[in-house]
Amino acid sequence: MAIGKQGQGFCCAAFFFLIAFAQGWSTKRPGKTPVGTAKINSHMQASTHLPMATLEEDCKSSIGSYVERRGDGSSGGGGVDMPRWFANNKTMMENLRRPKVGAEMPQGRPDWFKVPGPSQRPDSRYSIVKESLQNLNLNTVCEEAQCPNIGECWNGGTGTIMLLGDTCTRGCMFCAVNTASKPPPPDPFEPFQTAEAVVQWGVDYIVLTSVDRDDLPDGGAQHFAHTVELLKMKKPELLVECLVSDFQGDDESVATLARSGLDVYAHNMETVERLQSFVRDPRANYHQSLQTLAHAKKVTPMLYTKTSLMLGLGETDDEVIQTMKDLRSIDVDVVTFGQYLRPTERHLSVVEYVTPKKFDYFKQVGQDMGFKYVASGPLVRSSYKAGEFYLQHMIQKERQQQARLS
Repeated sequence: MAIGKQGQGFCCAAFFFLIAFAQGWSTKRPGKTPVGTAKINSHMQASTHLPMATLEEDCKSSIGSYVERRGDGSSGGGGVDMPRWFANNKTMMENLRRPKVGAEMPQGRPDWFKVPGPSQRPDSRYSIVKESLQNLNLNTVCEEAQCPNIGECWNGGTGTIMLLGDTCTRGCMFCAVNTASKPPPPDPFEPFQTAEAVVQWGVDYIVLTSVDRDDLPDGGAQHFAHTVELLKMKKPELLVECLVSDFQGDDESVATLARSGLDVYAHNMETVERLQSFVRDPRANYHQSLQTLAHAKKVTPMLYTKTSLMLGLGETDDEVIQTMKDLRSIDVDVVTFGQYLRPTERHLSVVEYVTPKKFDYFKQVGQDMGFKYVASGPLVRSSYKAGEFYLQHMIQKERQQQARLS
């Protein structure tokens, strides 16, 4: 019986399972040829009319060709041309690419994206954090945004709490969070529940973030401020980072949060200036995000400001470096770079998988520019356990030095 293309993968898997089963049985009965093995060999040869060695080679060849077809992420993708309406300089635009929903994806994925899965043991830190979040009716961006580092972070006992519900009023083309024009109203007890949960965890550094809430007059700034104040009241030594929206460019909302007592004010630029309109919701833009970070620092000069960019969306090296220059011009302290990964087929396709070497290059450039901390790597996210650990010690060290000088 000939093996068709559709059944070839199944036959290969079945074949190696049967051989492994037979080998395992023979180890239990040394010195004898198991009846099961003879039956398997006889059946395979009779049904395929091929010697066992030939069938095994065919299966190995099929598996090898599948790996080659799948690829390692280095080919395919590439994005699409910039639209004609965008081109101020036709020659300049010819070599520039942008992401698009439904565009070709890179073939396969590089091996540097392998991460350990979260522990499912009931007594693991991952399970404890997950259960405490459910009991307190809290949301995390770790789950809502399908973060690949959820196992590492939760097993380390840290998480990023998402305030103001799990439904966003904006529709950015890279994000998997639920969207609606009128989400449910904020829970007035959420700041108290959040403070209680954080104290129970016993962590020293916590990140609070949220969806965009353009339906609220202040964008949710006061809700954040109340949460920060309660956290600091319950645990004064706790370091608090807030990763927030641009509050639609409202300086008063930015100031409300900046004066709340938080330690790190974070707002993500997401991508370079040229790609903003293709990646983010129309209500967000490059200069509005820069103004948000600049005003937070102006209101509270001792505040640490932080932002993050996704790479692999068609940006050029020069555009990334120019963004870093713009950030340093407003005294942003921390910048992180990570690989964009498409959450579903309804979101922007990946243009390219940026190599670890390129991430290292941007890290060095950022350090040379004077950023206090640069996290750069394929799996780095704006809120990430390793980065939080570094920031915690950096902030504590600088404040101790300031205390000695005063």
